[in-house]
Amino acid sequence: MKDPQPALLLPGTSLQKACRLLVLFCALHLSVTLVYYLVGSERGIFWFFADMQQFPGGAQRNATLPPAPRGDASRVDGGSEVLGKGSEVPWLPENTDRATLNAQPTPEDQGVPALATAPQTDCPGMPPQLVGPLLIEFSKPVNLEEDRKANPDVLEGGHFTPKNCRALQKVALIIPFRNREEHLKYWLHYLHPILQRQQLDYGVYVINQDGDATFNRAKLLNVGYVEALKEYDYDCFVFSDVDLIPMDDRNIYKCYDQPRHLSVSMDKFGFRLPYTQFFGGVSALSKAQYQRINGLPNNYWGWGGEDDDIYNRIVSRGMGISRPDAITGKCRMIRHERDRKNDPNPQRFDRIAHTRETMNSDGINSLSYKVVKIDKFPLYTRISVDIGLPGR
Repeated sequence: MKDPQPALLLPGTSLQKACRLLVLFCALHLSVTLVYYLVGSERGIFWFFADMQQFPGGAQRNATLPPAPRGDASRVDGGSEVLGKGSEVPWLPENTDRATLNAQPTPEDQGVPALATAPQTDCPGMPPQLVGPLLIEFSKPVNLEEDRKANPDVLEGGHFTPKNCRALQKVALIIPFRNREEHLKYWLHYLHPILQRQQLDYGVYVINQDGDATFNRAKLLNVGYVEALKEYDYDCFVFSDVDLIPMDDRNIYKCYDQPRHLSVSMDKFGFRLPYTQFFGGVSALSKAQYQRINGLPNNYWGWGGEDDDIYNRIVSRGMGISRPDAITGKCRMIRHERDRKNDPNPQRFDRIAHTRETMNSDGINSLSYKVVKIDKFPLYTRISVDIGLPGR
């Protein structure tokens, strides 16, 4: 039997093969040309993709700008390029900071919060470094430069924050002041070590009454409250005379559930409370307690009466007074003559008798003053203010 005749080749088969070869050759040629252009040009692949990111959708760069020379690009981890000193990016403004351009993004730039550096554990209710009774004397002079060196963790302006734990309270210590530089030195000398052992997050504010008008202690304390809150989110305020030093560091300068009277046993009064309603010397009120009584009175010019007015405000709002025991609450006063322009206030008894009637209109809501100057010293912040004149 004869083999079947071979199938005749269709006339279009050879033409189809030729077309396929031609298309393949053209595609190969186009690919080689494109790669050669991208690799061999001055711009390079890096700039090609940079253009794609800078001008999405293929938008063209301003044709008048010259091509960017590669310069001496350097490498960073991961193989990415950062611009070297010879690089130019013509579409950036001339005043662009190259250091900023080369800088690697920080976690904050990428929306990632920085690692917390603050202590995560609360400080104990009873600080472990307290020593108890202290020897307080005023016979030896005090050098503030030596005290600054002895308290390296106190920041400029008199602010301290515990390093090993999170303080339970943020305490502003407010001192009404005028012409008592030597007393202030002793206060800073003794109180900074005490307050640090008490593990408080605290700041010291000396509110200096500018000028020579009659002294107004309570109004200066109101000013201190307002000015301290401008700097920090304090939740406790300790109001202290500059001449009173605690004799026991267990008398912690912080706030309690009730307003706190801290200077319970003063040597001036034979280490006894002079009378039950006494609230003078050193006291502490939380922010909420202070606001509840509308702050302190502004109309007590001269010595005396304002501390009794504060006591009346507290009890009229249904609060009581808390105190340390007579041993822990001991304190010493620096002996001195009565300050000039701080004579006894002849109106104090009448004002005390009308506290309930005046406290809603006389206090933090009626405070007016002008800041004259703010000085940040190594151990304290001094704020000089003009608080006006009596009767104005």
